[in-house]
Amino acid sequence: MTEIFDDNGEVIHLVVNKSDFKKGRQDVINAEHFLQCALLNMDNGKTFKPHKHNWNKPDKGKVIAQESWVVIQGSVKCFFYDCNSNLVATHVLSAGDASFTLQGGHNYEILEDNTLVYEYKTGPYHGQELDKTFI
Repeated sequence: MTEIFDDNGEVIHLVVNKSDFKKGRQDVINAEHFLQCALLNMDNGKTFKPHKHNWNKPDKGKVIAQESWVVIQGSVKCFFYDCNSNLVATHVLSAGDASFTLQGGHNYEILEDNTLVYEYKTGPYHGQELDKTFI
């Protein structure tokens, strides 16, 4: 796993490669973030207690859209920016890899035809005018 930090030492982006999976469960993102992810490498027959999730009030006075891309097929070049819009890192994601943007900016370049990606982000989404600042 690659962590990308801002000038204050805070993690703003993460890249997880398929090779990062270890046996069992690994939490990828600290619990205080809106976006959560865990890596699960489980054997046949493993199960969990049935459950549902409760509605809770946010514990912070504000929210930010945090985003993840999971590459299913093909490859994607990621450009990661800090909170001051400076390019701080680039990574190429292949099938089974993922990126997580907790703060800062990002851009993606598709490197192969028929690239398939799952994009996840926190919501609700209020449109570009309220959700995004273009770099």
